[in-house]
Amino acid sequence: MRQVLPTQFASRSDLVAQVVAISPDLLSTDAMPANKPTDRAVSDILGGADEAELALQLWSVRDYGQTRNHLDGAVSGLSPYLRHGVLTPHQLQQACLAKLSLDESQKFLQQLSWRDYYHHIAQQYPEWLWQDVESYKTGFSVVDYAEDLPADVLAAQTPEAFINQLIEQLYTQGYLHNHARLYLASYLVHWRRVKWQVGARWMLRHLLDGDTASNNLSWQWVASTFSAKPYIFNLDNVVKFAGAVTTFDLTPANNPALDASYETLQLRLFPNLTAGE
Repeated sequence: MRQVLPTQFASRSDLVAQVVAISPDLLSTDAMPANKPTDRAVSDILGGADEAELALQLWSVRDYGQTRNHLDGAVSGLSPYLRHGVLTPHQLQQACLAKLSLDESQKFLQQLSWRDYYHHIAQQYPEWLWQDVESYKTGFSVVDYAEDLPADVLAAQTPEAFINQLIEQLYTQGYLHNHARLYLASYLVHWRRVKWQVGARWMLRHLLDGDTASNNLSWQWVASTFSAKPYIFNLDNVVKFAGAVTTFDLTPANNPALDASYETLQLRLFPNLTAGE
């Protein structure tokens, strides 16, 4: 006999309990050690059409273009609703244009266009979602990259405090600012030399807005298999874009591998590249 599941709950905790009851494996993943409190975290992001509409109304569209690259910038936070069909790209476009002129809306509309572009690429070349589009442009071949995530990465206990905080946020919130996703992807591929596919699969597992096309092709862009060169960053860049997010530990002593100039990192991360490359 088919079980009829409840659709109305007195509180969110009751909803969470119901989800856990029908999906107990959610509490026993290999993402975090069992003794870590974040292993059983529930994201602060609320689902549902009402929450999506409220978030859309509260979004400061006007500030988006100027601050979107900052970790505390006026990003919409609407991607989980977009990913699961609660909101559509057309709704976001219309909501943006209702508040701003076409010229003022350009930056946000560009991001929607990028999403659309990635989906068209995935439709045309589905094999590109998990296969290298091009060779790595890092001086290394594909066999030089690991097939598994390092244990310290899975446990959010790398030597880099900032990276650990991004991993913790991924685990507890199921969401990262796009710039933070690039930082984390870059660290895994170029500092730890992990295959982008491994990192992309791991991130998709935890993201509430996990979109395979946008996620994987962005990882390829970072890795340099879908771009002209690898994407790297340094601690100065993080400090520049961290803004007023004071919860991040950006001290050089606690982020030793990130605390270097781009010239130094280029030589350190890609020693096989010649000056001409």
